[in-house]
Amino acid sequence: MQKYGLENIRNIVLLSHGGAGKTSLSESILFTAGAISRLGKVDDGSSTSDYDPDEIKRKISINLSLLPCQWRDIKINLIDTPGYSDFVGEVKAGMRVSEGAIIVICAASSVEVGTEQVWGYCKEAKLPRLIFINKMDRENADFFRTVEGVQAKFGPKCLPIQIPIGAHTSFQGVVDLLTMKGYTGTPPKEAEIPSSIKSQADTFREKLVEAPILAGSALQNTGANWLMDAVCDYLPSPKEQKVAIDGGAIEPSEEAPLGALVFKTSADPYVGKLTYFRVYNGFIDSNSQVWNVNKGAVERIGQLFVLRGKTQEPVPQVRAGDIGAVAKLNVTVTGDTLGRQDKPTKIASIIFPEPIFSEAVHPKTKVDVDKIGTALSRLVEEDHTLRVHRELDTNETIISGMGDTHLYVTAEKIQRKFGVNVELAIPRVPYKETITTKADAEYKHRKQSGGHGQYGHVLIKMEPLPRGSDNEFTEKVVGGSVPRNYIPAVEKGVKEAYPEGVLAGFPVVSVKTTLYDGSFHPVDSSEICFKIAGAQAFKKGLAEGRPILLEPIMNLKVTVPSDLTGDIIGDLNTKRARVIGMNPEGDKNIIEAQAPLAEVQRYAIDLKSMTQGRATYTMKLDHYEEVPAQITQKIAAERQAQKQAEKA
Repeated sequence: MQKYGLENIRNIVLLSHGGAGKTSLSESILFTAGAISRLGKVDDGSSTSDYDPDEIKRKISINLSLLPCQWRDIKINLIDTPGYSDFVGEVKAGMRVSEGAIIVICAASSVEVGTEQVWGYCKEAKLPRLIFINKMDRENADFFRTVEGVQAKFGPKCLPIQIPIGAHTSFQGVVDLLTMKGYTGTPPKEAEIPSSIKSQADTFREKLVEAPILAGSALQNTGANWLMDAVCDYLPSPKEQKVAIDGGAIEPSEEAPLGALVFKTSADPYVGKLTYFRVYNGFIDSNSQVWNVNKGAVERIGQLFVLRGKTQEPVPQVRAGDIGAVAKLNVTVTGDTLGRQDKPTKIASIIFPEPIFSEAVHPKTKVDVDKIGTALSRLVEEDHTLRVHRELDTNETIISGMGDTHLYVTAEKIQRKFGVNVELAIPRVPYKETITTKADAEYKHRKQSGGHGQYGHVLIKMEPLPRGSDNEFTEKVVGGSVPRNYIPAVEKGVKEAYPEGVLAGFPVVSVKTTLYDGSFHPVDSSEICFKIAGAQAFKKGLAEGRPILLEPIMNLKVTVPSDLTGDIIGDLNTKRARVIGMNPEGDKNIIEAQAPLAEVQRYAIDLKSMTQGRATYTMKLDHYEEVPAQITQKIAAERQAQKQAEKA
């Protein structure tokens, strides 16, 4: 195995809007570099990068893929990432372990929403980047229009170091502006620069300063060699970038104690867990032991691999600057640092975006019910943009992610990887009920059926507490009207009545119940009698206390292009939202609003549709508020119909 020094490695992430041709470009690079012997295609599912069944079915990248190759004695670790925004977690993971990026832009579509997003991510991460204008062989391909679009969006420093010869069916090759030579054919051969573009080439050459733009066609396998030259010449090596650690940064070194960051975990029921890591300092050997700095535990390392798509090549060692993988680790998860126990250094982890879209997960059969917990926990371990929780108020399992496609792909994974069949549905809104006025209630539980009877009698006062507070139970019984040993039973009965209110059967909150009187029978009274009396008195009191329905109100923060602000505010107004404020930030506005959860459960889909994906948002529970009366009636009627259907 060839050993590469820190200066002879390039870790490069491929980024773009969906459909710009990253995966085809990565295939062209691997073929040109001799890492693969034939060019695979996305359309027939034969590409090295998109090997997952979900990717082959949908013809899009869903997972990041490692694609190492060698060019000019330099090892290039290409990381192909999804272009679809629902899978942004994979993009963030790939960027975290790279020193440079290639942003791929379609010559026919020019700068798209996803291009702007990944440019923003690179800017935020201070990641050096090259631009590759792909699909020069496509109908309507226009290199110069695309360059103008790039410069308008990202600034005049984005300058070509190549210009294409022809476009669409007449696309033949490129002119290298550094050497002022033309190249055509595959493999490229030097050719005369056509007179029709000679003056353009001269003009662009004069402007060359930094930030190169390159051109080509991945499908025609044109341009990959110059792109790899540019990666080797212009993008930094691991040696040139400091290692970000908790509390600062350190110099990278092969001689320093081990420091490696786990940036992806893949769960597979047959192979087991596969862990992807980037070594920043030192080295890891196969069949060794390392220290998990985050967990404070020893981790046994088995056979190490270098991955190329789904192909695993066993290696004895992975050194500083390089990327590897290992199977079946016990305690290690994404974001953990592997190091040495005597000299532990924690590498700064990956910051993943918070989920914004939720679905309820319903297992289809009893067998699926038993297996779903394990499947979901494995997938959450694999994908840090997924969250799973149990909503106790509605008795549903809720899965949250970055969008509807993300969750539907997750549901397919649950079935394919773990054999668990599930259905996704809009989650029920966790409404609550409370009272708005004081109420007195009395209930006498009495039964006589020969022998011992049943007798329990209570009088309670109920009053509303401040919104958002927990329920309370107190007692002010005097004179022994309810014996002390039965008071806990009354409290138990009241508390057991909390989960189901009288309006629509939702949990009751913010109510204070005071037991103040009652009576008992020396023979027929028992704990169960007073428990029943407590529960029934509470229900009577709820009905008397002018009950209302409460709904969750969410804080929304919508980041939207300035020209779409009016449309977004207009739409929020149709969702019973209150716009609280608006702050400009560059060419965008940040709208702060509050809206009922019932109205914004599908906001991720609505916002994407209204803005073609140009707006983003975050959403968080703030408080509960009273539901308008007409909506309360509708919810109560739906709830009643649902209960009758369940009984039937």
